Amino acid sequence: MMRFALLIVGSYLVGSIPFGYLIGRSLRGRDIRRSGSGNVGATNVLRVMGWQPAVAVLLLDLAKGVVPILIGQQLAVPPAWLGAMGLAAVLGHIFPVFLGFRGGKGVATGFGAFAVLAPLPALGALVVFGVVVASTRYVSLGSVTATASFPLLILLFDGVGGGEALDPALVGFAAATSALIIFQHRSNLKRLRAREERKLGERLGREDA
Repeated sequence: MMRFALLIVGSYLVGSIPFGYLIGRSLRGRDIRRSGSGNVGATNVLRVMGWQPAVAVLLLDLAKGVVPILIGQQLAVPPAWLGAMGLAAVLGHIFPVFLGFRGGKGVATGFGAFAVLAPLPALGALVVFGVVVASTRYVSLGSVTATASFPLLILLFDGVGGGEALDPALVGFAAATSALIIFQHRSNLKRLRAREERKLGERLGREDA
């Protein structure tokens, strides 16, 4: 039990590494939290700093979810505890101890973690994200739609092709993670309703920088 608890704490600490903030400081000498949405995730980095830093942040945030799960699998951690580790990594990204508990939305980190645990549903959610963003250019709407679809896709694909059914506790952690990420997008949903949300490729004006 102590080992599992340490792995969960470790997952939270890995998730807390603020790559968006670190890249903003190292490349531009600026605090990404003081520009745009104030978010340290890849979308805000894209608007403030451009696509190259944003891609780096996206990949590193994905890795924050992937790495703890791969380590847990190597240590033969039960599926339910792996789900808890995935949720812990997302909590770290959203509430990073290194930035006073003010972080990002958790989409990339959550996708990284649960893509390892449920690849086919994750691929389906990625398709949903791509279709929504391509048709609307709203990254936030794509993120919320894909995140909401993920638990449903898990149930839809569970045991498909004769594969082993997923642990119900793991499914529960996936649903809890999805709910948390959607909750973190509440301000985006409000702006979407008011038609004030920025679209993909729309750079910040001087008043936002």
